[in-house]
Amino acid sequence: MRFRLAMLGIATRTQVAVRGVGHVDFLVGTALVIEVDGKKYHTDEGRFEEDRRRDARLSVLGYRVLRFSYRQVFEHWSEVRAAITAAIARGDATR
Repeated sequence: MRFRLAMLGIATRTQVAVRGVGHVDFLVGTALVIEVDGKKYHTDEGRFEEDRRRDARLSVLGYRVLRFSYRQVFEHWSEVRAAITAAIARGDATR
């Protein structure tokens, strides 16, 4: 993901700590969080629910969250790219 975003000219920070949430995979600008979930760590019910709790908390704090699966990133990149570039074009990366 980092390489693909860099190829598009999109600057990211990785593993950024957000108070009350923990680390997020990627932060674009000051407000667009991108999470990429591998199947290994995100299939059990508890982890699934925790991811949604984190997304809701991020929203309360003023972040926009885009969550993709590892498979989406590598097999459906055009859809992922379109979602990310649309979010940036809308201004979702800034608060």
